[in-house]
Amino acid sequence: MVNIASTFGRSGTHDFILLRASALVLASYAVFMIAWLVCNPGLSYETWVGFFGHVGVKVYTLLALTGLLIHAWIGIWQVLTDYVKGALLRGLIQYVVVLALIVYWFTGLFVLWGV
Repeated sequence: MVNIASTFGRSGTHDFILLRASALVLASYAVFMIAWLVCNPGLSYETWVGFFGHVGVKVYTLLALTGLLIHAWIGIWQVLTDYVKGALLRGLIQYVVVLALIVYWFTGLFVLWGV
């Protein structure tokens, strides 16, 4: 069996499940954040620091960032394989997007955990 190195999952079914699971994580995080913002109308810097100071919020935010990374990685691979026929151009675009996604994930990690 040949594995495709540029896809995140092991197969089409695995990618399908990863996309759906990451979409559920992202949707639940969006609902969580919207509900928190509605319940806390007077926001200040101290409120944000207190909110993101909780370990649970940090873990949930990192889980959402990981879900975004997986979702975008698989999604960009699928879109590029459908619409960009040149292998060199497709590889270059995918490399740039995946590199940006990894930088975003690490930036989120360092900002969240204050390293």
